[in-house]
Amino acid sequence: MNSVVLKYLLAAITCVLSIASADTRTTAASTFGKVDRVVVGGAGGWDLLAFHTARQHLFISRGDRVQVFDATTGKIIRDIHGTSGVHGISLAEDLGLGFTSNGQTNSVTVFELESLNVVDEIKGTGENPDAILYDATSKRVFTFNARSQNVTVINAVNKSIVTSIALPGQPELAVLDGKGHIFVNLEDKNAITRIDIASSTVSATWLLDHCESPTGLAIDVKHTRLFSVCENHKMVVTDAGSGKAIAEVDIGGGPDGVVFDAKRGLVISSNGEGSLSVIHEATPNQYVQVATIPTQKGARTITLDEVHHVAYLVSAEFGSSPPVTADKPQPRPSQIPGTFSVLAVNVDQQH
Repeated sequence: MNSVVLKYLLAAITCVLSIASADTRTTAASTFGKVDRVVVGGAGGWDLLAFHTARQHLFISRGDRVQVFDATTGKIIRDIHGTSGVHGISLAEDLGLGFTSNGQTNSVTVFELESLNVVDEIKGTGENPDAILYDATSKRVFTFNARSQNVTVINAVNKSIVTSIALPGQPELAVLDGKGHIFVNLEDKNAITRIDIASSTVSATWLLDHCESPTGLAIDVKHTRLFSVCENHKMVVTDAGSGKAIAEVDIGGGPDGVVFDAKRGLVISSNGEGSLSVIHEATPNQYVQVATIPTQKGARTITLDEVHHVAYLVSAEFGSSPPVTADKPQPRPSQIPGTFSVLAVNVDQQH
């Protein structure tokens, strides 16, 4: 092949590759914010979610059980029972185990990630365990107990309770920094607490200015930034090292969860009003809301497939609200049977 022909052949190949690359980018951009909804039905409310990326399994708390949704087939493949009042699910991939926090029985159910079979129950946590975390470094599980305002520390290997840590308020969601610390929002104190894992002690508590009833919490480990979503339509950013307030951004109403997509630099708040607030971390000190994605009313908790940049939420359709009574000044509307759904939202936006 002479040099002239080779020159033109290389140019043609380069052109084709450029077009292919451009088409890929265009496709990704055009599907950003796309919501795929799968109706899976089933009775019961819901709370926190967890996602196992390697198996593409979404774990959904459903009151008296955990439903396992296969994201590749769009079907529920298993119900994990024995989880009365389940709030949260935490996955220990290195141990091949999952752990649930059971609010009604003050216990933790242990199941295998491969078989999805229940293998143990750990009784005697604090009262009404809500959020739950697993730390791979210490091989410990932590339940954050709303009613008793403490943390139960569990040895994940021998499945025994190690100790408890008193908190200065009611815990909500929590995150790990990978450096020996846990951070947890205190909903009733408008504050965030730092826990030292090695000593099982509270090492700091910082007030969150302009944040009412913080619930969801996420972390940018690389830049030591904490993201608390608040009832007053705010997301507050805090320095995880010093507790210094960094920024605040407007978000939607009724937030209960937030995730951070480190590869895309996006903080994503799930709002019960029926939206996702997507915020770009331009720098560790600058945050800009770049999109509001309509989802579904009641879709307030969230988890993230960090590889495919898909956010998962759940919700259902609702009927009319029951009448207001002295016992129930804000009664919840009834769920329409057969409408419970999984929502998969494409959040793969390049910056």
